[in-house]
Formats: sequence, C-alpha cells, structure tokens
Amino acid sequence: MSTTTHTRPSPPAPWRSAFESDMAEMPSPEFVFASLHSSPDSKSPTPYVPRLRFCIYRGMWSQLPENKHNDAPKNPRVYDSDLPTFTTDVRMQKVGELFGSSAGKATKDEQVQGSGGGGPCEAVYWIKEKGMQWRMKGTAFIVAPDIEGQEESSGVRTVKSEIGGRMRVVEGGEDKEGDWSWATELTGHFGNCSPGMRGSWKNPPPGTPVKGEPDKDHQLAQKVTDLHDPIARSNFRVVVIKPDEVEATDISNPETARRRKYTFVADAQDGKGEWTEEELWP
Repeated sequence: MSTTTHTRPSPPAPWRSAFESDMAEMPSPEFVFASLHSSPDSKSPTPYVPRLRFCIYRGMWSQLPENKHNDAPKNPRVYDSDLPTFTTDVRMQKVGELFGSSAGKATKDEQVQGSGGGGPCEAVYWIKEKGMQWRMKGTAFIVAPDIEGQEESSGVRTVKSEIGGRMRVVEGGEDKEGDWSWATELTGHFGNCSPGMRGSWKNPPPGTPVKGEPDKDHQLAQKVTDLHDPIARSNFRVVVIKPDEVEATDISNPETARRRKYTFVADAQDGKGEWTEEELWP
C-alpha cells in the first residue's frame, strides 16, 4: 500500500451504528446526492448551481460489504472508516463537478480522469418505514484506476491524505497495513456490482445525443463478468463521501420527534479529531 495518513484504533463515529442499521433495513439503500455545477450564466452573482440525483449506498470505505457472488480479491481487515461510498461513471457530470468545485478547481476533461476531487456535497437518506432522515454535509472524493499507479498525481495524494486521514486501523490490523491495497478495494467495489451494472459502464456516453447506432463496444444492456474489462474499468469510479456534519432526524413519533446533529471537530495540528453531538428540535 502506498503512503497513507491514517489513525490508530479508535471507536466508530457515534452515529455510525444507527446509520448502518437503517441502511440495512432499506429494500434498496437509495439516497439523494447533491453537488455544485458551474453556473451556465456567466453574469450570475452565484458561481454555482445545485445538481441532484439518486445514488445507491455501497457501504463504508475500507469495509467492503460481503457478497457471495463477488470473486474479486479482498483486502485483509485492516482499516475501518465512517466514509459512505457509491459508484459512478467518470463520464457523468457529478465527477467533473466534484473536481470543478474543489480547491484545485480542475475543469478540463483531462484533469478529471483520475483520482481527486474534493468538492462540497450533501447526501440525504430517507428511511420511510422508520420515519428517519439522515443528512450528511462534507466533501466527496473520486477513487480512479490511477490510485496505485507508477507515479502519484496530486489528485492521488489528495485522496490518500483526505480519505486516509479518516481511516482507522482496527484491532489486530497493525501488522497487516502493508497488505492493504487501494486498487484491490476499488476492484472489490466493481466486483460487488452485478454483471448488468458493470455493463452500464460500457453504455454509450451518458447525456450525449442519440445519433444512429453506437459502436459495438458501447451498447446498452451489456453484461460484464470480467473484473478487468478494459472499457468498463476505465469508466468505473468509486465516490467516497467525507462527512463533516451529520444530522439524524427522527419523526417516527410526533410527540418525541428529535434531530441529532453530529459535527466533526478536527485538530488544527494533525487534522484528526472527534465527533460532537447536539440534540435539536426537528
């Protein structure tokens, strides 16, 4: 594993257990993900406009969900985190938005092909059956095939610093850190998707006009069984949300409805920190 900032064994975030319990009860763990898109009006006093879409929660980074149909190699249990993930296609607008609204403000197509990003985001999860809403505010980063290349780009270094800084070594994992791989985790996420979902990364370019038949390599409804399919893997990305604020609003009982707000307070010296908790009216 390449150099990564991480913390020693420490407890999960105070909201983690309840959040994962709620995700497990959802028939499909769908949520709304919001990012910032450059305003199409150059004269607008607001440089960005919001963009939202539904995504599927794919577990916490470094804690790949078990899937008996996934034949991909697995990392040893070394790290834990409180960083929700989902998968996407590099050709989708959200990828460019997370780069373009980040501190680096990468806007050119060639600048958003690798790992990086870090633009602001929000994610909202609504568990209708329980009358519970989760809202996360923070930043989101892209993990791409270059995450363990021959040379580390500035984007790769940013991801490993920002995401690695929130990864905790689990008890008993101290002697296995060298066996953990970012690339293996990325492939594991690809393997956790169904063959039909993997095939979606070989679709015609999303959002482009339909003009005639697409080429033979970019067709709808393909099924991919090869974990290293070159076209699908070149478009496949994992997005990792780094929350700084989490709100859990329980309205299941109108008489006792409450909102709990969790805020990550980072240490100014090393970036590590802890979560504070506050009870609010809903």
